[in-house]
Amino acid sequence: MNRIHHEQVAALLPAGGGDAVTPVTTRWTYDPTEPFAVTVAFATERGRWVEWVFARDLLIDGLTEPTGDGDLRVSPDVDPDLLVLEIFAPAGSAAFTLDREDIEEFVTRTLELVPAGAESTHFDIDRLLSELSAG
Repeated sequence: MNRIHHEQVAALLPAGGGDAVTPVTTRWTYDPTEPFAVTVAFATERGRWVEWVFARDLLIDGLTEPTGDGDLRVSPDVDPDLLVLEIFAPAGSAAFTLDREDIEEFVTRTLELVPAGAESTHFDIDRLLSELSAG
């Protein structure tokens, strides 16, 4: 099965409030060999990517209700066309708005590859154990 890649420009919200947002290119990836997770990567000004891996269920649930209590949270925005993605790290936090329709399309494509509830049938535990013991 092929990985799904999707790019979207998100809006980095200013830390202290205000109207000035900064556009940030994001790259979303879903690999059906790791069916429980999605990866979002953020392009930095230096041409590098910073990645966050989190549960696909968190993204799915975040489409309709505030979800997440750890270092990553997803929730609908007051504007129904947007989602809010918040990231919390020891060095600081950031909040982004995302085009809801784009994220819904990405989620739909992941569900076409691996339906919700069928993740365990796509997860290769032997490969994981082999990788862990080789490391």
